[in-house]
Amino acid sequence: MGSRLGRRSPVMADVAREAGVSHQTVSRVLNDHPNVRSETRARVLQAIDKLGYRRNLVARALVTKRSRTLGVVSFDTTLYGPASTVYGIEQAARAAGYFVSIVSLKSIDPGGVRDALDYLADQGVDGVVVVAPQRSAARALADLPLAIPTVAVEGGQAGEVPVVSVDQVAGGRLATEHLLSLGHETVWHVSGPSDWLEAEGRVAGWRAALEQAGREAPHPLAGDWSPRSGYEAGRSLARMTDVTAVFVANDQMALGVLRAFTEQGVSVPGQVSVVGFDDIPESAYFSPPLTTIRQDFDAVGRHSIEVLVRLLEDGLQQRERLVVPPAFVCRASTARPPEGR
Repeated sequence: MGSRLGRRSPVMADVAREAGVSHQTVSRVLNDHPNVRSETRARVLQAIDKLGYRRNLVARALVTKRSRTLGVVSFDTTLYGPASTVYGIEQAARAAGYFVSIVSLKSIDPGGVRDALDYLADQGVDGVVVVAPQRSAARALADLPLAIPTVAVEGGQAGEVPVVSVDQVAGGRLATEHLLSLGHETVWHVSGPSDWLEAEGRVAGWRAALEQAGREAPHPLAGDWSPRSGYEAGRSLARMTDVTAVFVANDQMALGVLRAFTEQGVSVPGQVSVVGFDDIPESAYFSPPLTTIRQDFDAVGRHSIEVLVRLLEDGLQQRERLVVPPAFVCRASTARPPEGR
C-alpha cells in the first residue's frame, strides 16, 4: 500500500480499501458513531495506524461546524501557578479530543482581554478558557460581551462566566491551622500581590484560622511572588524576636525567606517554622524540605475543560462555580515552637 500511495498523504478512501469497508463506515469510526461493530472498528483503526492517516480537520469543521479547537487566554505564564494551570488545561483538552490555541498577555486591561477573545474568535475556536487570577482580569472578563462559550479559571465573580478555582481560603486555613496545632502562639504571613485573587484568598484563610483560635493576626508583609521579595520579608522577620511561625503565600517567596533566615542565623524549624503554598517540584529539595499546600492543577484543567465542553453541548452560557480543594503536604520545615523564642 505504501508504494502505491507514494508521497501522497492517505485519504479516507485508502483507509476504507485497506480495512475492506465502505467510506461511510470509516467516517462513522472517526466520529465515534455507536452503530459500528467492535471488530469492524478495530480493523478500521488498525488501517488508520498502518497508513498514518490523519483526518482533514478543515473538511470535518465544514461538516460539523466545529473546529475541535479551544482557545486559552493566560497572563504571565512565567509564574508556576498560571503556567501549571495552562499545562493542565492543554492536557485535558487533548484528552477530550481538542486542539488548543494559546494567547499570553502582559496587559490585563479590558482592551487586552477583548483583543485576545476577538483574535481567538477569528481563529474559529469553539470555546475559550480564560486564566484570570488578577482582580482586574476578572473584572474585565465580567464586563465584556461574550460571543463564544467561555470559562474562567480563578476569575472571582466573573459575571455570568462559569468559574473553576482552587479553594485558596481553605489552603490558607490549612497552613495556619497546622502551625497553630504545633503550639505556635500566632502565625506571621508573607502575602502575594494585593491585586491577585489567590493572594486575597490565602490572606482570608490565614485571618479566619487565627480568629477562630482567638489569636491576633500580625500585619502581613507584602511580597510579589518572587524569591527576592520573600528574601526581603525574611530579613525583616529575622530581626523580630517573637516570630516562631510564618505562612508564606507561595513556595518561591518561601525560598527567599529560608535564605534570609539562614544568613541571619535563624534555624528552620528549630527557631521558626515555615509553610509555603503551591508545592512546586523543587520544594521537596529546599533546605529544609518545605511544608506546603498543594494545588491540583491537573484537576483545575480537567474541570475547566469539562465545564466548557458541557457549555458547547448545551449551547447555553450559564453561571457555575466549581471549587477544587487543596492538599496539605507536611515536610521538615515545621516543628513545635522553641522555648523562650
